[in-house]
Amino acid sequence: MPHPLGTQPSKIVAVHLNYPCRAKERGRTPDQPSYFLKPPSSLAGTGDALVRPRGCELMSYEGEIALVIGRRAHRVAPERGWDHVAWVTAANDAGAYDLRYADRGSNLRSKGADGFTPVGPRLLDATGLDPAALRLRTWVNGELVQDADTSTLLFPFGVLIADLSRLVTLEPGDVILTGTPAGASVVSPGDVVEVEVSAPDRHLSGGRLRNTVADAAHDLAAWGAMPRVDAALRADAWGPAHADEPALSEDVAEALRGLATATLSSQLRKRGLQHMTIDGIRPADPGAKLVGTAHTLRYLPLREDLFAKFGNGMNAQKRAVEELRPGQVLVMDARRDPTSGTIGDILALRAKVRGAAGVVTDGGLRDSAAVAALGLPTYYAAEHPAVLGRRHVPWDTGVPIACGGALVQPGDILVGDADGVVVVPPDLAGELIADSTEQELQERFIAEQVSAGEPIQGLYPLGPAWQAAYEQWRDDQP
Repeated sequence: MPHPLGTQPSKIVAVHLNYPCRAKERGRTPDQPSYFLKPPSSLAGTGDALVRPRGCELMSYEGEIALVIGRRAHRVAPERGWDHVAWVTAANDAGAYDLRYADRGSNLRSKGADGFTPVGPRLLDATGLDPAALRLRTWVNGELVQDADTSTLLFPFGVLIADLSRLVTLEPGDVILTGTPAGASVVSPGDVVEVEVSAPDRHLSGGRLRNTVADAAHDLAAWGAMPRVDAALRADAWGPAHADEPALSEDVAEALRGLATATLSSQLRKRGLQHMTIDGIRPADPGAKLVGTAHTLRYLPLREDLFAKFGNGMNAQKRAVEELRPGQVLVMDARRDPTSGTIGDILALRAKVRGAAGVVTDGGLRDSAAVAALGLPTYYAAEHPAVLGRRHVPWDTGVPIACGGALVQPGDILVGDADGVVVVPPDLAGELIADSTEQELQERFIAEQVSAGEPIQGLYPLGPAWQAAYEQWRDDQP
């Protein structure tokens, strides 16, 4: 289907980073906007296929708000920049990471292929729209994967137009792709990507831009750069919210499942790590075993004037759940305040469906009986029926937090049993497993001797007089 612009623009300018949530994903926040150009021949419309070149595996989507210039802009001041925008519409800044190395920075081949910039389906008249009150949403196969508004952009739209027009004249019909929020990732042939731009305060929508990913019907000619990927590029393309790789190797996870938190805590203290337990929490099911890596969510104290902005819609709490990868534990910093719920049965169920290994919060748990019945290892400070806005504002995800007095970083390993939860630094996991396994073997031997009537003097902890007997016993174990 033809795109809705009517004429080909003289240029398409794309912004690298503009949403704070995306900057956090990328690990850098720019001081000034930076740009790249996409060829006008990359334009497409709703219903057109997103064709992945043969030999490529990392076809990406990036839902964006596209601005269409209506009036020539040359040396425009920021406060007048929006006056030069005629229309707003949805766009998908698609690309193939496999070819990014060939034109690093310019993105010509990776982002400029024919059809890699679908826009539409309808143009919203910019007149009367508040540029700081637009909403952008992206779905993949019907699942919401991006949801952001323009109230906190690093570089508001007027600033972008002013910055560009200092040196580059923007002509009527030119398109500015204004950046993508967190949640951009990889799609495969058969996947359907939909992007919508709306103005909730005006009850307006440009409709859903809908494109299906397809494989190219021809091989990529062998002259020039060919697709190339490695593990680092895959991790970059998939992104933290959608990477398919297990969060923790199964060998390490299985070894940790076989160890008691009491043993791990003892070994951590021997290494000078005295504050690795998450205190003041209890398990919904004492018989469950928790092992996984931390995905963090931070709550801040309730401020009623900020809750409407940060607590509603696709807030940090919901984003944290939707960002979960298989094997991750949702770990929440509720400032040890148990007088309001921090998660309930619906979001806990969603976490389980996404493959979460468990939930840990130093705040309250709603719907505690229903959550306990899910079979998802869950640790919490107290039951509480209150909804989210009583004590907390969900603030951000993927940051270091304090949970139950322990500092938890994203990627830390969480191990839980009936005694509680301990935080295991990933770089210590191997030696902790080895030493904890040895400690538990010694304790089994000691328990057998105590059961047989031996006194604990010189036996617990294992002393030199018992060392030979223990080694013989250990060698006889199956």
